[in-house]
Amino acid sequence: MPPDRMWTIGELAEQAHVTVKTVRFYSDRGLLPEAARSSGGHRRYGPGALKRLRTIRALRALGLAVPEVVRVLDREQEADDGLTDVMAEVIDGRLREIGSGLAALRWREAALRTLQDCPPGERAERLLLVGAVPAPPSTAALARFWRRWLPPRLPTRLVTAVLNGTIPPLPEAPTPGQALTFARLHALVTGGCDGSARERTQPAAHSAADGYRPDVLYDGLIEAYGLAGVRMRAGRAPREGEALDCFVAAYADARGVRDTPAFRRGLGRVLGADPRIDRYWQLAGELFGPGEPTPGSTHDWLLAALAEGNARAA
Repeated sequence: MPPDRMWTIGELAEQAHVTVKTVRFYSDRGLLPEAARSSGGHRRYGPGALKRLRTIRALRALGLAVPEVVRVLDREQEADDGLTDVMAEVIDGRLREIGSGLAALRWREAALRTLQDCPPGERAERLLLVGAVPAPPSTAALARFWRRWLPPRLPTRLVTAVLNGTIPPLPEAPTPGQALTFARLHALVTGGCDGSARERTQPAAHSAADGYRPDVLYDGLIEAYGLAGVRMRAGRAPREGEALDCFVAAYADARGVRDTPAFRRGLGRVLGADPRIDRYWQLAGELFGPGEPTPGSTHDWLLAALAEGNARAA
């Protein structure tokens, strides 16, 4: 095309393999500026119009909305890597949207398969379970559950550490079994099943009347659970040692008392009477993965070690 040649709207549409209506649409929105008008008032487009129109079509084919296309075209001066900052930002945003959409589809597929594969008598119950979970799912309900369970005024760093250890990671491509397990866990923490409302009573150690310092307690428990987890992964049975000493010291230091045989016997009785959330740990353990210690399983291991030590000392 000669540099001084002007195209009519029909000629430009033909060259770009689009309809006249499409060219007019982008022109009316300022994405495709006219170079001139004929004496009769008809639109004329210059040499760069075809390239610009093809760029618009390519961006739209990738799923970019018109406002995003406008942002990209407003910054046509490309960087050295071939992408403007705006283009890179728009691409990143689009990829995040696609990733979220794919995750939602995978979870919906897994949820549907739990219904497809189950006995007919269980289908209604499962439908209510998986239907209550958004796709892709969120762990926000689990976080709210733990914030209610934890003692008040716990430092933010400790709350974050507890949430990181208690909330299982969600698989990107869940199996039907994982989708059903998470649905049951979600129902548990939101009060939808399994008596979860009864399991929200806090342990005795969370009572301010007992004089506990929760920050000291949870700092020590996190360390003790880590030590016990190492031994559990190695297949060791519950026994006295560094992990149990750290566990007992967490409770003793939180109350400002000494670790003595009498304290250990009393601690065993108190912890044995504490409310439990075994169902949570059973379901969460399935999502954490087989053989991976959880705070629930390490706590049980330490309680067993404490009981074994108390029995030997008796």
